Amino acid sequence: MSKDWPLWEVFLRSRGGLSHRHVGSVHASDAELAMRHARDAYTRRSEGVSIWVVRSADIVASDPEQAGSLFDPAADKIYRHPTFYDLPDEVKHM
Repeated sequence: MSKDWPLWEVFLRSRGGLSHRHVGSVHASDAELAMRHARDAYTRRSEGVSIWVVRSADIVASDPEQAGSLFDPAADKIYRHPTFYDLPDEVKHM
């Protein structure tokens, strides 16, 4: 029965998109079936050019309550912030 099957997260890249975005979830017994379910459920109108399916149990996420300790060290590395670089006038949209 499908409720006993693992949950898979579905990510879709649209025709004009540059990156995949989360569009929903499906239950499936394996990756191949998850891909088929994702295709059937989320690309009915030819919205996408690429699908990723990832087992939900395999996703690891940071804790929003610990964001300070996780992201604060980046502020100590000024070379990661290109505020002190001079850009030529010819360079647009940087």
